[in-house]
Amino acid sequence: MQWGRQFRRVLRSTVVVIGGLVALLIVGTALFANSLAPNPPDEQNFDLVESAPGTKALFGTDRFGRDVLSRVIYGSRISLYVAVVSIGIAMVVGGVLGLTGGYLGGTWDNVINRVMDVFFSVPGLLLAVGIAAMRGPGVNSAVVAISIVYTPLFARVMRGPVLAEREKDYVQAVRALGATRLAVALKHVLPNVISPFVVQGTIAFSQAILIEASLSYLGLSAQPPTPSWGNMLNEGRTYLETAPWISVFPGIAIMLSVLAFNLIGDGLRDILDPNVQ
Repeated sequence: MQWGRQFRRVLRSTVVVIGGLVALLIVGTALFANSLAPNPPDEQNFDLVESAPGTKALFGTDRFGRDVLSRVIYGSRISLYVAVVSIGIAMVVGGVLGLTGGYLGGTWDNVINRVMDVFFSVPGLLLAVGIAAMRGPGVNSAVVAISIVYTPLFARVMRGPVLAEREKDYVQAVRALGATRLAVALKHVLPNVISPFVVQGTIAFSQAILIEASLSYLGLSAQPPTPSWGNMLNEGRTYLETAPWISVFPGIAIMLSVLAFNLIGDGLRDILDPNVQ
């Protein structure tokens, strides 16, 4: 009943519903890019070089006569792939570290926290740029960089609630009945601390899209001619006066994606946070 009430509250929130619909549209666009894109993303038409948006090219064309709409559609695949894989890895690794440190405490907790502090001492985007630069340009470099950036965050988000949960009476009772530490942590503690972890994952997902675009803009993620929202922004920056649509449309795509997943995160917080009435 409580979940039903919370879910109805979210559905009554116009901004959350809009965010969910936009997110579904972006995911659907990435999944069905082959069918939705009017042209191959690398197809060049030198008769339409830097053509303004119109009937022949809805979003216009770039300096090589490539259809901007098609490239924006295919670029969504890169952004979502990097975000899904990198945040998935960070949640698994960070969750395990946070659960281990928070539940076991002592030396384990101190060592994990000190290592996480090292990563927290460097701004996230700067750390991602440094890691991607050391590995060399490529989509997988972006995945590794973003995973490393967000693993300490998920470890902290998991650790805090676990520290409070492990001291509760039901945990002590289960331990007294002979349950192993692993069983208590996975079957009893983890389900009761997962809510803020999931919310943080949704918010981090939107930030991962933004970081991937930044890395791509700097030439450290997807490489041309592979379409990516970030490298499209970079390619269009010198044509802002003569052909602004080359940068405007991928910029709008990034903005809408980040906004949509942030709104979803707010909605999940409303559903999963027991303090929200």
